[in-house]
Amino acid sequence: MYFFNIEFGRSKAPTINKIPVISNPINVYLKNGASGVLTFGIKGGVKEAKEFIKSLELVNLAIHLGFNKTAVLHPASTTHSQLSEEDQIKCGVSPDLIRVSVGIENIQDLKNDFDNALKKLN
Repeated sequence: MYFFNIEFGRSKAPTINKIPVISNPINVYLKNGASGVLTFGIKGGVKEAKEFIKSLELVNLAIHLGFNKTAVLHPASTTHSQLSEEDQIKCGVSPDLIRVSVGIENIQDLKNDFDNALKKLN
């Protein structure tokens, strides 16, 4: 699997999910209803997910997404932290989940940042 042409098969990031924009007028502009937000999990759970986020240099940790700068957040410890782990999982928030809002930075810079952070985990 690839994200920004980074091969996740050799890393700790097993899955990538595009978050569709459903019944939103902006769909006219977004091919197939997809947005600039995606999620993926880091093998190993919460500790590794947080280590990955701390290893990013260009991309910042955020408590919300949607700005023009690429940002990541760990929903289990931020936006969904008031829920029990069981309720988080029911909502689709696994302990290893990382949410990414892709901004307008140079794509090669983003590729390098994600690739370097993933390499630090392996």
